[in-house]
Amino acid sequence: MFALVDCNNFYASCERTFQPQWKGKPVVVLSNNDGCVIARSNESKALGIPMGAPAFKYQEQFKRQKIKVFSSNYPLYGDMSSRVMSILERYTPNVEIYSIDEAFLQFEGFDLFDLEKEGEKIQKQIKKWTGIPVSVGVAPSKALAKIANKIAKKFTAKTGGVYFIDTEEKRVKALKWTAISDVWGIGRKHLQKLEAIGVKNAWQFCLLPNNWVRKQMSVLGLRLKKDLQGTPSIQLEEVQTPKKSISTTRSFEGALTSFSDLEERISTFASSCAEKMRKQQSSCQALLVFIHSDPNEKDAVFYRNSCALTLPYVTNSSITLSRYAILGLRKIFKENIAYKKAGVMIMGLSPTEKRQLSLFENNNVKHVALMKSLDQIHKRFGPYRIKLANQDLNRTWKMKQQHLSSRFTTELKDIITVK
Repeated sequence: MFALVDCNNFYASCERTFQPQWKGKPVVVLSNNDGCVIARSNESKALGIPMGAPAFKYQEQFKRQKIKVFSSNYPLYGDMSSRVMSILERYTPNVEIYSIDEAFLQFEGFDLFDLEKEGEKIQKQIKKWTGIPVSVGVAPSKALAKIANKIAKKFTAKTGGVYFIDTEEKRVKALKWTAISDVWGIGRKHLQKLEAIGVKNAWQFCLLPNNWVRKQMSVLGLRLKKDLQGTPSIQLEEVQTPKKSISTTRSFEGALTSFSDLEERISTFASSCAEKMRKQQSSCQALLVFIHSDPNEKDAVFYRNSCALTLPYVTNSSITLSRYAILGLRKIFKENIAYKKAGVMIMGLSPTEKRQLSLFENNNVKHVALMKSLDQIHKRFGPYRIKLANQDLNRTWKMKQQHLSSRFTTELKDIITVK
């Protein structure tokens, strides 16, 4: 049996956990640089705030309807997610973290357990230990567990937030209720093919011939069909695949015109990429640097350019990557341009232990120990404590976050004190 545990309105719930005065009131969370709405409480949904709503267009509505606005607080959300996932691992070792706010669990050897009650225990413990409300869907397969979770969340008053598809009658009823566009794993192209032949719900999809499904949707579509029929065919992904490329890109609050300002930013972005890469124990073979001006700026010539560089050796050193990123910047930088966005992408990633060495030139061996010490310091004392000399020592990258809450669980100075 499988279960899908999904945190309800996760970002909004994280904010409410530490600021309970907003419970039961409309709350929205904005994206990077306070751009658009990426999370809504049920109260905000009821007021008609759409997902992805541009914040500047809805400012008056936020004020008029007394909707509390928060900027994204990713350190807080990431830490709360880690706490939720650690609780789930107490119930079964077979856990697949599907996203920051949901995870699949596989229950093997639980034949004598009442899994609906286990789901209720999970729900209550997460709520008690973290303050985060969750919905739990339990079913014989991952695809059915996804549907069970939607039912649990949609009909909370009746299900209590936990729903178990444990009979054929429940499975058929759930599939007929689920629109084909809402089936997990059905993308836009496959949706068009299915709608063209009159398939409107998951039940009708399950009635299609296997040959047609395999021909039109490949073996993955056939696995999905079997999963919806109650035969587990999509297994847990136990090992997270390392990323094949890593990027750091930012829009600037104000336009940058001087090379020195852009150099500092590009160096910082390259260092950020290198640190992310070392976390997954990878090294890279190439990098790309891009810059561009504001396309919406009137009476100004739009300029966009990029430069890809193949490194002379595979590396994960912040120093080396920063140096070559700046070389790339020199090739594409133009004077008298107001730059609005820049970024660095590292490519050709491979496991550090298996990296191909160069016969004539190689990474400075001192960098390995230096980067290890740098990562340990940042892990213990927080990011940006040590920087390269071409980075601004007094500046950390700050997005536009006018409604940012405190980092209640990751910064000692922000911990709530009880008087």
